Amino acid sequence: MEWRGAGILVAVRRHGESSAIIDVFTETHGLHAGVVRGGAGRRMGPILQPGAQLDVVWRARLEDHIGSYTVEPIRSRAVAAMSDRLMLAGLNAVTSLLSYCLPERQTHPALYRQTEQLLDLLEHPEVWPLAYLKWEMALLAEVGFALQLDACAVSGVTADLGFVSPKSGRAVSRAAAGEWVDRLLPLPDILRGIGNAPDLEVFEGLKTTGHFFHSQVAVILGGHPLPEARARFVDAFSRRL
Repeated sequence: MEWRGAGILVAVRRHGESSAIIDVFTETHGLHAGVVRGGAGRRMGPILQPGAQLDVVWRARLEDHIGSYTVEPIRSRAVAAMSDRLMLAGLNAVTSLLSYCLPERQTHPALYRQTEQLLDLLEHPEVWPLAYLKWEMALLAEVGFALQLDACAVSGVTADLGFVSPKSGRAVSRAAAGEWVDRLLPLPDILRGIGNAPDLEVFEGLKTTGHFFHSQVAVILGGHPLPEARARFVDAFSRRL
């Protein structure tokens, strides 16, 4: 068995004395693991950095084997991330959530393309948090919990939507919120693609997406806690407000 493609390096872990097991997110093969011979050595260390874009060839005797990778760098994103603490936290959040949420070898081509575009924006910290928020919404949709924010779940109106139901992920209008207002999640305009994306609205949006990662995705995945890297990114972003 053999295939070749471009992918995003998501995780690296040591394997034996000198090798490494890497998880690569690809457009046509999903999140896919393999062994890199010499991957723990000095020569490969600068190449095998999470977030890097790689050209990989995967080989195995049988399809269900872990197999081995040969890798060639396409571009590194480490320099862009290292130059800004918030961007580094964001890069770690992206790779950690991909490892956490995605089952191995299931394809998610649209999410792959959006992830590639997001990581290519690391040199633009002024727009990156909004792109990251949109990416989290896409990730939620990929794992089966797309937010439905076009109309009020109670009345069906499409105007004056200000909240999100913490159970259904559907929008609720301000008029329909009533006595439940304190139990609802914020629905900033930016979650619906409206407005100029001030940082405070992006931060409120991250509170809402974060709720569903904790209450829905974590439950689906057996109660495993969300990666701490996401909380570190949200905390770093809150300090920029």
